[in-house]
Amino acid sequence: MAVSVANTATAAGLPDDAVELLGRAHALAMAPRIAALDDDHHPAYLHPGRNALVLLRDVGAVPVEVLCAAAVHETEDPELRVGLEAIRAELGDAIADMVASFPLPDDERLLERLVTLERGPLLAALAERLDQFRHAHMRRDRDVAWRRRLHAEAGEVWAPVADRTHPRLADRFHHWHDAMGRRLEREKG
Repeated sequence: MAVSVANTATAAGLPDDAVELLGRAHALAMAPRIAALDDDHHPAYLHPGRNALVLLRDVGAVPVEVLCAAAVHETEDPELRVGLEAIRAELGDAIADMVASFPLPDDERLLERLVTLERGPLLAALAERLDQFRHAHMRRDRDVAWRRRLHAEAGEVWAPVADRTHPRLADRFHHWHDAMGRRLEREKG
């Protein structure tokens, strides 16, 4: 995945120093995954790289700091989060401050905090959450109640925010929401 992220970033026109910074962010985000997950096919394993790829492929030109923040952001698995001090030490204050600004799903002011983010950080938060949603059906360690919560959250918060932010991300949120809704209906069975 690290090679794919670097190649995609290079193809997108990022300079070598930006590709190197993104590589460091990806490696930082992977460290707790390598330590905690014994299955490199676990949906959470490739999450940091997929976050950056969503931005590179679906959004296009975004600052490297936004790509790095997306790579190190983690909303669902606290044990896989990188601490802000480690982010600050490895990637700098701007990226650490950006990650600190991201609300987590259980934030009572989730919608309010999202719509007050600047565009770059909001794109990073959207990319991270979209990847969590896209792979929810693969999480064998989670139950149907968790998937229902994600489905509701996507429809009530994330898709409407994406509608206001970026058309391609909005399309992807709506596609996932519709597909997961059908899957949840079948699970009622």
